Amino acid sequence: MVLTARPTALWAIPVSDLAGVARHALDVARVGIPGWRLVFLTPPGALPRELKAAGAAVLEAPFGPGHGLHASVSSLRHAVAKLQPTVVHTHLSYADIVAALAVGHGPRLITTEHGIAQDDVVYHGSAVKARVMSVAHTARLRRFDAAIAVSDATAKAMNQKWHPRRAVTVIHNGLDPEGAPTRPPGLRVLSLARLAPEKRLDRLVDGFAELASSQVAATLTLAGTGPLEGDLRRQVNRIGLEARVRFPGFVDPDAAMSEHDVLAMLSVWENCSYALLDAAAAGLGVVASSVGANPEILPDRCLVDATDRSHVADALARQGLEPTQRPGLDGWPTVTQMTQRIAGVYDTVTGATT
Repeated sequence: MVLTARPTALWAIPVSDLAGVARHALDVARVGIPGWRLVFLTPPGALPRELKAAGAAVLEAPFGPGHGLHASVSSLRHAVAKLQPTVVHTHLSYADIVAALAVGHGPRLITTEHGIAQDDVVYHGSAVKARVMSVAHTARLRRFDAAIAVSDATAKAMNQKWHPRRAVTVIHNGLDPEGAPTRPPGLRVLSLARLAPEKRLDRLVDGFAELASSQVAATLTLAGTGPLEGDLRRQVNRIGLEARVRFPGFVDPDAAMSEHDVLAMLSVWENCSYALLDAAAAGLGVVASSVGANPEILPDRCLVDATDRSHVADALARQGLEPTQRPGLDGWPTVTQMTQRIAGVYDTVTGATT
């Protein structure tokens, strides 16, 4: 019997921290993509260390915004020449642009979009920069053989803004829940988010203040760092809740969830939040703004208008005190199902047989 070597898929990831895209990469590295050999190209840092610990093949090189466009293009060209991959799969817009410049004929180009918003200003800061980036994204997508979106909302935004020449495939972030534990009632509210305007934490503080006025046991933890920490601390002090609101900075998400009852996320936009998925899988109550992919993950009873403080307060109380109202993840795809669908995209664009 003749064994055929598996084709190689090179995952190009231009960041090395352990945020959402890293979680996606680590899950895929752990499970694998059926029929394919995976190699990850990343800049040095925490992500390649964790990938190697998971047994993945990794190339560390100057790649990403911190290393500049010239070095990034050179690193990707070197990786392609060395590995001769069948597929180059990019993540995040910077890697997409680098691949469009660096990869010639041969490998198929595939992108997964993790971070587009309905309102471009959420990520780009100004309308002018948003328009420039929209033109750049429209142009670079013409070089790609397939595009994956992590939610229906992400795909809709891509189609509206970038007009890809091929249909966008939706593949939700997979999760392997171990069975949601039964958790008792409680009003320890947790936020796991950067302290930045797009997370609308001032609205969460407003809603929590209304909840706290009638629930003396309610507490709020605003975990994370960011430019609005000073403003949020002043807001908390102004309404007299400094004894009930904590700012611990960075925390271990799993440990923090184990010590709280409700996760709150009132962002302007979310694509397919791992924090929401993990909270639902852990049996927490969840309160989130009705934006982006949140309605694809959560039932209506968990979704709120972030500008309505009474609505936010009521939802926090219900999710905290009525465990039967908390969400689950029945029917949500597993990591294996996610990677099987990614393999299907690879096979379609390359004609591979696995």
